[in-house]
Amino acid sequence: MTRREISPVEAPGALEFSTPPPLSLYVHVPWCVKKCPYCDFNSYPLRGGLPEAEYVAALAADLESALPLVQGRRIVSVFFGGGTPSLLSAAGLDALLSIIRARVPLPGDAEITLEANPGTVDTGKFAAFRDAGITRLSLGVQSFDPEHLRTLGRIHDAGQARRAAAFAARDFDNFNLDLMYGLPGQTVAQALADVKEALTFSPTHLSCYQLAIEPDTTFAVSPPALPDPERCADMQEAIEAGLDEAGFIHYETSAFARPERQCRHNLNYWTFGDYLGIGAGAHGKLTLRTRNAWEVRRQMRWKHPKRYLAEMNADPSALFPREGASPAERSDGGTGNPLQDEFSVAADDLPFEFMMNALRLNEGFDAALFGARTAQPLSAVETILRRAESEGLLVRDAGRIAPTRRGQRFLNRLLEMFLA
Repeated sequence: MTRREISPVEAPGALEFSTPPPLSLYVHVPWCVKKCPYCDFNSYPLRGGLPEAEYVAALAADLESALPLVQGRRIVSVFFGGGTPSLLSAAGLDALLSIIRARVPLPGDAEITLEANPGTVDTGKFAAFRDAGITRLSLGVQSFDPEHLRTLGRIHDAGQARRAAAFAARDFDNFNLDLMYGLPGQTVAQALADVKEALTFSPTHLSCYQLAIEPDTTFAVSPPALPDPERCADMQEAIEAGLDEAGFIHYETSAFARPERQCRHNLNYWTFGDYLGIGAGAHGKLTLRTRNAWEVRRQMRWKHPKRYLAEMNADPSALFPREGASPAERSDGGTGNPLQDEFSVAADDLPFEFMMNALRLNEGFDAALFGARTAQPLSAVETILRRAESEGLLVRDAGRIAPTRRGQRFLNRLLEMFLA
């Protein structure tokens, strides 16, 4: 096992938080039917049947092992991501949510999102997910164009995309459709046509991402010819204008929502909230008071599902080994250690990590949030803020700090300024 040593902050009291930020829960499901050629997420093609019972037991033990770090803290949102979480059965999700509710405070109005692939659903599956406790669906359509779906290596076709979107609209009053633009051979008109068709299903949220070639993907080895940057910029502007006309708020770099329908889970990320990540390869960020000092701790679970399950040594029969016993009380004597890596974030790195998230919000953030999330005064980055203002990348107004239109377009340049 490779683990970085957890280093304390520079000295006791070097960071001082009045209270930890809101806490979300992320649950990673690492399997897909097939790995898409552009995908660099921690996902693996499913070989044989889904080990659902074994994985649910591992997630239960994983959450149990983390309880000392989050004891008593209220969970504001839950997100089942992947991979393809819609490969799970409704019964499996129901069991997971029961396990979560039994161990952490989860209010009745919490946002609980499930990512779904149009190629893994039938007419009744979304309704079953809703009945199991899912309150928000995020559907990975990517495109309604048959040729573009083939290029992207998706397992669904255009007809399945339309049917799944119709099921989502029928069974959920809060759902997101994922779309991609900047696809090989795509025109501005085609990109806008995908958005217009998505709007016919009345989603409450749209995520529109530009295709990028990421390392360690099939596309990185055999890259397709993508539209030039000018055409991609035209696509982005056309999408933004079309969604603005349709009444959507462009609240984050790639996210658009009806009023009051922003994704609460992702907003917690972008305002540098805390999140506990469980499951193979899941990441977490927790603000903790340990050894009489505060620290911001990052964690990563074992990435490969086989290694994760082996480390958890989960046994489906041990989910409830005896009446009243916890999932951690397994008869096989497993270590129950899900962590591959864990470390404390250096105080000097916190300003950049905060800005890397908060400056994705088009309306920016309240200036007081910087201190609340980093335990440092805003004066620590005053010189950088002034330089970003002078370059037209950032604006400060009435206690808010926000990227300008130019700052949104050149976000990487803006963020680089805050590197320690």
